[in-house]
Amino acid sequence: MILDFSKKVYALAPLAGWTDLPFRQTVKKFGADLTVSEMISSNALVYNAKRTKKMIEKSSLETPYSVQLAGSNAEIIKKAVEILNEEEGIDIIDLNAGCPAPKIVNHGSGSSLLKDLELLRSIIETIKTTSNKPLTSVKIRLGFDQKIGAEIAKVVEAAGADFLVVHGRTKVGAYKAEVDYDQIAEIKASVKIPVIANGDIISYEKAHIVMEHTKADGVMIGRGAMGNPWIFRQLKEGKAFLSRAEKRDVILEHFDNMVEFHGEYGTVLFRKHLHNYSKGYDEASTFRSTINRIEDAVEARKLIEEFFE
Repeated sequence: MILDFSKKVYALAPLAGWTDLPFRQTVKKFGADLTVSEMISSNALVYNAKRTKKMIEKSSLETPYSVQLAGSNAEIIKKAVEILNEEEGIDIIDLNAGCPAPKIVNHGSGSSLLKDLELLRSIIETIKTTSNKPLTSVKIRLGFDQKIGAEIAKVVEAAGADFLVVHGRTKVGAYKAEVDYDQIAEIKASVKIPVIANGDIISYEKAHIVMEHTKADGVMIGRGAMGNPWIFRQLKEGKAFLSRAEKRDVILEHFDNMVEFHGEYGTVLFRKHLHNYSKGYDEASTFRSTINRIEDAVEARKLIEEFFE
């Protein structure tokens, strides 16, 4: 089975600018059950943007692997899916019906789809009938400005999605409103397809509280994995202690993979990860201000090695 819902599923959320191949590869080593590409614009994919093609590359460790599409035009999405059909190693196509970012919503994509459930249904059916991949999934919020989660979930299920990821806020709630886990529980009770809970799950303890409360089939973690990719080992094994030396080795391998994948610019891109990895360490602020000025990979690696020694 591509994704085994007979036990709890622990997934890495797609986060723009964060969950590239090197980071997904890192969390897979700690036992994440599912990794998802950064959100891919169906328009960009269809019009052959080079960067977009690179964004769907996967690590050999990533099975199952999901590619998340965003879009609001069923014909464009159909063409995007046909392009993905030619790519080996993709197991799931996921529709983003939850992103609250204005630039996405203003194009009718992301959580804007929650305002037009007939369009949402049409797009899911288009993906399902066009895709040659084993599974189709949808990531939603509870609604656009009102909480109608169960109604949305039933549409998603009827359109043929194999499973559903629910972020427990509305679009208007963005990332600051309190996550409504009662609504996720209601959604779980209203459909027969598996439901994965998402939203403010930043620790092992919170993950288990959410799964118990919602009866969800798993959790999807985004920000909780930033600087903390070993959270997936903790979720699987109940413990996640890593010595400082072990953390250093993980961080250096992540850095090396960033430079290999992104080229020299990977050094600059890795700074944001280092800001998270260094939290709680003595002299972290000095380290961050120093690393922010370094663009040479060799020099940066030496500094990382020394700091995390």
